[in-house]
Amino acid sequence: MAIPITIPRLGWNMEEGTFAGWLKRDGDQVRSGEPLFALETEKATEEVEGLDAGFLRIPAGGPKPADRLTVGTVIGYIVATADESVSVASPLAGGAVTTEARRGLVPGSPASRERERPEQTRSSPRARRAARELGVDWATLAGSGKGGRVRERDVRAAAATTRHSGSLIPPTQTRRTIAARMMESLRTTAPVTLTTTADATNLVNLRNQLRSASDGAVPSYNDFLIKFAAIALIKHPVLAGRWTDDGIRLPAAIHIGVAVDTDVGLLVPVVRDVPSLGVRQLAAATSDLIGRARTGRLSAADMQGGCFTVSNLGAYGIDEFTPIINPPECAVLGVGRIAKRPAVVGDAIVARDQVTLSLTFDHRVVDGAPAARFLQTLAQALEDPSPWIVE
Repeated sequence: MAIPITIPRLGWNMEEGTFAGWLKRDGDQVRSGEPLFALETEKATEEVEGLDAGFLRIPAGGPKPADRLTVGTVIGYIVATADESVSVASPLAGGAVTTEARRGLVPGSPASRERERPEQTRSSPRARRAARELGVDWATLAGSGKGGRVRERDVRAAAATTRHSGSLIPPTQTRRTIAARMMESLRTTAPVTLTTTADATNLVNLRNQLRSASDGAVPSYNDFLIKFAAIALIKHPVLAGRWTDDGIRLPAAIHIGVAVDTDVGLLVPVVRDVPSLGVRQLAAATSDLIGRARTGRLSAADMQGGCFTVSNLGAYGIDEFTPIINPPECAVLGVGRIAKRPAVVGDAIVARDQVTLSLTFDHRVVDGAPAARFLQTLAQALEDPSPWIVE
């Protein structure tokens, strides 16, 4: 009996994914729970585990890397014994399945594997994914791996040497996803942006104190902003709401997305239950997420469930900008650089560390005055941070 292997639904709104390659070969024996293939969804690549034990069969007409597949598509089978195979017109076309004894090549033998899936032996899954992202034809490369296998480093090196003026950069799947989500944001929200400037002098002093008193990692300014935003959302929960046809749905917990610049584009991993985290715990969580985002190790689940996003361009010398809402959230905070600027304190003009905060919100969900009060709360936290911080 052949048990079908299908494309799973890895997110609540997932309808299709990009096949990234088999992690096992035709004829391999597999155990329940072992990863069978990789699938790109949204901005992450997931390893999909098998539910059944047996032997993997990949029929003729099976998926190739970069194929777009809808949820539920049958791409292969698990059979009970090593001498069984499957015969099907095309699993992607939904043909009838029969099982038969294999003749000629020994299942799982090197010759059989090379004949059936040569592209899998000549390149790694990470190399094929990088090739799709960077627009490189990996089949033309001389690999540095064992037996000439093309590795991710080979693809990235080729991409770095072939970039030149006037060339066409084909959009990657990640770039297409980002573009689609940005257009969705503009089509489905009524965005308005409010901007204010906050005095960050006491925050700068607090961070310097933490740096001098600790041998470990020091929370970044962004970590503090995420923490302050979470507390402000508790006081102004409508900014964490979502527009639905039935009404404004408030979240059960405050999970905040962190915009991260990566080689493949902007990713937004989500920090869970931010109010419950001390600032050092928060720093550890964001450091882990950012590291995994930049090395391609985020899962789809890591980027789901956020109710608010923080985007910080201060490290690039940007003072202020208009962030775009990350749907289905209703608000996003843009953070500029912290810089010394003249400020009036009493009757004197003095240099103070200041930062510009830009809040873009969906006017369907919240009006200007409540959004302004949220920004006021956030600015107060920046100006007097100590009572808000739990290490």
